[in-house]
Formats: sequence, C-alpha cells, structure tokens
Amino acid sequence: MLEKILKIKDLRVIYKTDLETVNAVNGINLEVEKGGTLGLVGETGAGKTTTALSIMRLLPSNTGRILNGEIIFEGEDILKMEEDKVRHVRGDKIAMVFQDPMTSLNPVQTIGAQIAEAIRLHNENMDEKEVQERVEHILSLVGIIPQRKHDYPHQFSGGMKQRVVIAIALSCEPDLLIADEPTTALDVTIQAQVLAMIRDLRDRLGTSMLMITHDLGIVAQTCDNVAVMYAGEVIEFGTVEDIFKGEKHHPYTEGLFGSIPNLKSRAARLNPIQGLMPDPTKLPEGCYFAPRCKYCTELCNKTRPEVIVSGTHKIACHMYNSKYENEMKQSVAKHAKKKEE
Repeated sequence: MLEKILKIKDLRVIYKTDLETVNAVNGINLEVEKGGTLGLVGETGAGKTTTALSIMRLLPSNTGRILNGEIIFEGEDILKMEEDKVRHVRGDKIAMVFQDPMTSLNPVQTIGAQIAEAIRLHNENMDEKEVQERVEHILSLVGIIPQRKHDYPHQFSGGMKQRVVIAIALSCEPDLLIADEPTTALDVTIQAQVLAMIRDLRDRLGTSMLMITHDLGIVAQTCDNVAVMYAGEVIEFGTVEDIFKGEKHHPYTEGLFGSIPNLKSRAARLNPIQGLMPDPTKLPEGCYFAPRCKYCTELCNKTRPEVIVSGTHKIACHMYNSKYENEMKQSVAKHAKKKEE
C-alpha cells in the first residue's frame, strides 16, 4: 500500500456573515499518495479552492471557519498546529500555485526579488550568493533565462507569469504542491507547455501534487487518482482508470463526460447537465445532486446517499446501493424508455 502524504478526514468548512451561512465543504475525505497526483474536479462553486485554502490555513479570518475534521500532513494535523509552525510548513513543505498569475505577483518588485524572498524565509543559513544562485537555478527549471530575474511582472506574458508563480512555489522544493487551476488564464498552446513543465518538475523533484481543475483533459494527462466534487462533497473517487474507463459512474460524473465534445461524431449541440448547483446556504435534504439528476427518485430527495466502495472506486449514489436496487432499477428503466420516445 502506497504511503499517504496528506489525509483529509471529514472536513467541514463554512463562510459565515451577518446575513447568511454558506456551507462550502461538507464532510469530505481525501488522500494524496506520496509522489502521486490527485485531481480534484468539479464545476465552479464545488468547494475545490476552499479545500486548498483549508490545507494552507489561508481561509479568510473574518468569515471562513473550519467546523470539523482533520488535515493530516506527514503525520501531523495542520489544523492543530501553532501559527508559527504553519508559517514554516507553508511555502517550505506545502506550496500553492494560484489561479490568476496577474494577481499573485507584486507589480513593484522584480521577479528575482520575489523568488529570493521565499528562499530566504525558509533558508535562514543561506548567504546572498547562494540565494541568487538558487533563484537562477529555479528560473532555469521553469524555462526562463536567469538574466530575466531583474525584470518586473509587467514585462512577462501571461504564460511566463504563470511560470514565475510556479518557480516561487517550487523555490523551496516542497513535498506537496497544490495547483489551483494553474492554466485557466492561459491559451491552449501555453496551457499545454505549462502542464508539461509541471509534470516534468513533479517527476524530477519527486513532489506530490493536488491538481484542482474543471478540465477532465488535464486530469487524464496529469493525475494518478481523481476525486469528483459537487456542492462541497466528494461524490466519486477512484484511479484515473476507474474514472475514465470504468463502467459505473455517479450521474454527475456521467454529465461531465457528456458535456465534452466528441470529435468522432457530429452533433448540433453539446449535452450539458441541466440546472444549477444547489444554493450552499440552503442545501437539499437528500442527495445534493437530486434536483438535476435524470435518475432521481423520491428516495434521492429524502435520504443522503452512502458511499459505495468497489476496490479503489468509491461512489456516493443510491443507484449502486444493494438496499435500494429495485427502486433505482425502475428509475433507470423509466429514463431509458423516455429517451427512446
């Protein structure tokens, strides 16, 4: 059995204001293998970034609250660490690449100064010459010529800025890299280059990775395991083979695959998932996906689904629970008949 570098157990996170309480993450369980890559997939608002910010202990202090759970990193619960120790772990042991490189860099500091700051913070014994050598080495790793360390962020394109952000994240060679949709702001060609670079650096440095994305293509290229999130819950988990080649899937995962254009067939329209995610301030009583699910029954509206485990594959859906087999079979048959009509 592979060693786990990160274990998240029953994590619950809310955002509380004077007007409302947003249930952002609702009891998720996740594991990242040492040296492996976990893809966290889901549409906007599923709770992916909140999960990442919880790991980094960077939730907004005024509104973000962790109600329950454990985040075990290398045997220690991050949520119970003193702030001084968290600051040491953040950047040195766990680093994060944020979505938008335009807002992640300081516009009035050179990129070399920003990378050097991260190195100095976690390597107090290094002299200035060693720091600068490390800056140049890191820039070379991400495909930027070392002489450009004197340039400012505005002198770089979007793709190059993202490389700089990745360089800062990797400057202390962290054990775990969290990449929060690192290619969203980039065009397709640059996206491919950045992803290839991330994979190469991961393999070269032996870094474990949590890749947050809504792009299943990125998951197929980059990840070993996949967790599908919906309304703050992990509704399906498995290896890449389980998710992409398996026969059984959560209806939401089916919908995600159905929304991808098929190059081998001609179609007038894509087949999107109808409806929207539930209001996180007023979540449904039963399955959170029930209002959008084509197989929905009365049971789904009233009862929370259990997680059904089959080897490495886990699905939270009544359809695969033997207790409700007959009821769900009738629903599937009814849907198939309606489709034929």
